[in-house]
Amino acid sequence: MVLLDLSFLDITIWDVLDILIVGILLFQVYRLLRGTVAIYILVGVVLLYVVWWLVRSLNMNLLSAILTQFVSVGVLLLAIIFQPELRKFLLYLGESALKNKRFEQFQRWLPMLGTQGITEAKATDEIIRAFQHMRERREGALLVLGKGDFPENAYHSGVEMDAQVSAELLESIFWKNSALHDGATFIENNRISRARCVLPLTARKNLPGSVGLRHRAAIGLSEISQALILVLSEETGKISVVRDGQLQRNVELKSINTIILNWAESNLT
Repeated sequence: MVLLDLSFLDITIWDVLDILIVGILLFQVYRLLRGTVAIYILVGVVLLYVVWWLVRSLNMNLLSAILTQFVSVGVLLLAIIFQPELRKFLLYLGESALKNKRFEQFQRWLPMLGTQGITEAKATDEIIRAFQHMRERREGALLVLGKGDFPENAYHSGVEMDAQVSAELLESIFWKNSALHDGATFIENNRISRARCVLPLTARKNLPGSVGLRHRAAIGLSEISQALILVLSEETGKISVVRDGQLQRNVELKSINTIILNWAESNLT
């Protein structure tokens, strides 16, 4: 069915749908790369393809032959350069397809939570209580909450644990003289699963100078996973929340409960 006839160009409903889908995909790619170094690499790749198309159109054979060598392996190069972004994009695409399965998994977890004697709300209360005490003592913390979609190199860099979440245990882990206080502690399914984990640092260049190593590590992990990350500054005692590459600073302690529960709910829908 022709929607618009311009005598030299017939536009059908499939053409409109094609353009719409491509536009949506490009917008999602922009959202994933926005604020990262990868956006500059993407612009460079696009410019390379534009120049290659121009030199071919102008029959500049020597330059075209050189650029063709780069373009011929372009897909492989993009897969290597944008590996973290591609992983995050595929996670985003698969999220909707898995939502029903996640809910079924959550239903299966409920009996397990009962036997462990702790619920999501209880674990959150313990985290808040620990942060309150550590903030008073000017102790830092890096806490990662997730559902198991962590990068292997970050997750397995730490010490394996399987412990119930409690304020006392978290305070012991992040105590400045503890062997486990460096790095991040992971919480999965309301259980402390790992401690002293080394997180990947973000490559973003537009962060304020006041953003320290803990915050950069938190942003780096959030860029390649669906985790919710809590950062307690040792210097200022202020709390930051990081998710999807976005840093929210100076968060009130009383807001942490709502933030965690909303995040947990969004990961099940």
